[in-house]
Amino acid sequence: MDHAKEPLLEIRDLVVQFPSQSGWLTVVDHVSFSVGRNDIVCVVGESGSGKSVTMQAALGLVQPKGGRVTSGSVKFAGQELVGMPNRQLNRIRGNDVGFIFQEPMTSLNPAYTVGDQIAEVVRRHRGLSRRDAWKRAIEVLDRVHIASAASRAGDYPHQFSGGMRQRVMIAMAIACDPRLLIADEPTTALDVTIQARILQVLEELQRESGMSVLFITHDLGVVAEIARSVVVMYGAQVVENAPVDELFRSPRHPYTNGLLEAMPQVALDRGQAPVPIPGVVAQAHAWPQGCRFHPRCGFCEPSVCASAPVALIADDHGLVRCARSSDLRLALGQAATERSVSAA
Repeated sequence: MDHAKEPLLEIRDLVVQFPSQSGWLTVVDHVSFSVGRNDIVCVVGESGSGKSVTMQAALGLVQPKGGRVTSGSVKFAGQELVGMPNRQLNRIRGNDVGFIFQEPMTSLNPAYTVGDQIAEVVRRHRGLSRRDAWKRAIEVLDRVHIASAASRAGDYPHQFSGGMRQRVMIAMAIACDPRLLIADEPTTALDVTIQARILQVLEELQRESGMSVLFITHDLGVVAEIARSVVVMYGAQVVENAPVDELFRSPRHPYTNGLLEAMPQVALDRGQAPVPIPGVVAQAHAWPQGCRFHPRCGFCEPSVCASAPVALIADDHGLVRCARSSDLRLALGQAATERSVSAA
C-alpha cells in the first residue's frame, strides 16, 4: 500500500458500551470514518451522539471510565490500536496524537506553572533536559500567540483568561509536533470573538505543520470555518459523511438539514427564520426502532423509517443513513428554486 495515500486515522465498525442498571448500553454503534494526512475532519452532533466517546475509545481512554470496546478497528498510521497495551498507547498519546479538551481548567494543574506543565510533556515523550524542555515550552507558547511567552511561561493557569488558557492547552498539545491533533469542543465555553481567534490559531498551526486535525463540535458554524469534510453523528451512529461544501449546499440527512436550519446565517440565506429541531435527543437506553432520528423527523414515513434499521450507504456526495434522502434532496432543491423565482 502507498502509505502516503493511507488514512492517518481509520476507524472501522467501532462499537463502545458502558454499564448501566439495565445492562450494557451501546453508546457508539458501528461507527466508521477516516482522517487523511494533512486533513481537517469535523465530527458534529448533539450531546449524547457518541462523538466524544468515539475519540476516547479510539485511543484507549474509555476503559478507565468503565467502558469497553466490544468490536471494531482503529488504525493510526496503519497500526492497530484496539487491544494495544496501555504502555504502547501512552507513547502515542501526547506524542503522535495531541489532545485539546473543552475546559482547560480541568486539564491544567493549578499548582504548576504553564511552562512546567508543557515542559513535562516534552520531557516525558522526547527525553529533553529541563533546560531544553523549558525552551520548547516558550517556543510553543509563542506559536499560539501568547504575548511575552518567556515571562508568561512562569505564570499559573489562574493568571490567564479563558481564551489564553485554551491556547495554553493547544501549546501543550502541539509541543511534541503530533501527526494528529484531536480537539474536543475546544471553543464551546468561549465567546464568539475568542472562538474565532482559537480557530484561526488552529488553522494556522495546521497549515504550517501539515498535521491532521480531528475537530469535535456540536456547532455547524465552527464546522463551516475549519472543516474540509464532515462526519455527522446522531444516536451513536454516523448518519452523514461528506465534503463540507457539499454538506452545506445539499444535506442528505434530515438531521443534518435540521442542524443547518437552526443556524441563523443558513436560515437567513434560505429566506426563513431559524427553526429548532423538534423533540428530544434519542437516548442509549431506549433507541427508537428503525431510523433513530425518525421520531423528530418531518420527512418520516413510519412504514419506511420506523420498521427496520437503516444502512449507511454511498451516494454521489458521500455517505448517508436515510431511506428518504432523495426525497429530502428534491424538497430542498424545489424550495431553493421557489426562493430564486420569488426573488426575481
